[in-house]
Amino acid sequence: MNPTGPTVLGLTATDIGTLAAALATFFVLVTIYLAATVRDPMAKRVRALNDRREQLKAGITASASKRRAKIVHQNDTTDRMRSLLSSMKVLQDDQLKAAQKLLAQAGIRSKDWAIAIIFGRLVLPIVIGGGAALLIYGFDFWPDWGGMKKFGVFAGALLLSYKAPDLYVGNMVTKRAAAIRKGVPDALDLLVICAEAGLTVDAAFGRVSRELGSAYPELGEEFQLTSIELSFLTERRMAFENLAERVKLDALKGVVTTMIQTEKYGTPLASALRVLSAEFRHERMMRAEEKAARLPAIMTVPLILFILPTLFVVILGPAACSISKAF
Repeated sequence: MNPTGPTVLGLTATDIGTLAAALATFFVLVTIYLAATVRDPMAKRVRALNDRREQLKAGITASASKRRAKIVHQNDTTDRMRSLLSSMKVLQDDQLKAAQKLLAQAGIRSKDWAIAIIFGRLVLPIVIGGGAALLIYGFDFWPDWGGMKKFGVFAGALLLSYKAPDLYVGNMVTKRAAAIRKGVPDALDLLVICAEAGLTVDAAFGRVSRELGSAYPELGEEFQLTSIELSFLTERRMAFENLAERVKLDALKGVVTTMIQTEKYGTPLASALRVLSAEFRHERMMRAEEKAARLPAIMTVPLILFILPTLFVVILGPAACSISKAF
């Protein structure tokens, strides 16, 4: 039976409407499932903090000079990945340390995922790149493409599949750093209040983490973990350095440097933190002003493409109709 009426890629209006309804139903079901199975993110954070506390109690953490990147074997899948990578001589300590640092900056406490990232770098190019090569060169899926275009698509798929784990985790790191940046000035103000009230540094970090846990959960988690490490580590400097390594944020590195200097030289903590807080608030205001200054340039393209044509139609449309009737 031949279709009647206009078609798009062989699909009639009824077929397109049916597909659109099916997609809408699917997304509604997915939304209902996600809303019904929502989990409390604080439970996972509290569990990670308790695990870190138990590790410090057991004496697992060594000094910074003797610390080595190690994997905690928690499941057989990670063990098999590690065995395969070790047998192929591609599991190196520097790569493992870099992956663990990136995961810590993304808020992932489990070190098992470092093995998964390195394994993904090895497997994804084979799977995706091999699939692209099979479609392009094996089955000749796009016969109209030239040789350079085919090679470009294959090379792009190969490179993107290799960088996909790092891009995904790097995106998580960027979002987490942006969320932490918003709460740093408020956290410094609370630290100043706690220091002037006579609280110790570890107690001040714990108090600030409880106060900011609901508004800035990422920053509250990091401060709570720092408070735990300050209570258990033999060197307090190590706890501050760990905080700077876990968060990819220059502003927080400045706070860490100030805390280390006050611990070393005994300088007043409240005055230094007050100056840092004022600088961060000024920096946040300058960043907001910069975004506001870029707004006219960003709005130029939507203004030309969408707003001005509609405005011309509304203003010049009646005049054009009057002129056409006159002639």
